[in-house]
Amino acid sequence: MPNKKMTGPKAATSASKTLTSKSTSKTSKTAAGSALTQKNAPKKQSSTKAASAASKVLRDARTSKSSKRAAGSTLAQTKKK
Repeated sequence: MPNKKMTGPKAATSASKTLTSKSTSKTSKTAAGSALTQKNAPKKQSSTKAASAASKVLRDARTSKSSKRAAGSTLAQTKKK
C-alpha cells in the first residue's frame, strides 16, 4: 500500500532552513532534501538512504529542532513494509 503523506508547510520551511545552513551536517541535509522533494508530491516516498539519515538525525541530541522536524517528515513518508 503506497504512502500518500506529503511534507507540510512547517516541515518544508524547516527543510529549507536546514539545507541553507552552513553548519548543518550532510546527514541532516540528506533528510531535509528528501522532505523538500516530497512537498506537494503524494506519490513520492523516502528512500532507504534518506530514512536512515532521518533516523540518525532524530537520535542525535545536537541536532536543531528545525532539522529534526524535516527528518520526522522524511521518516513519516518512508515506504512501510
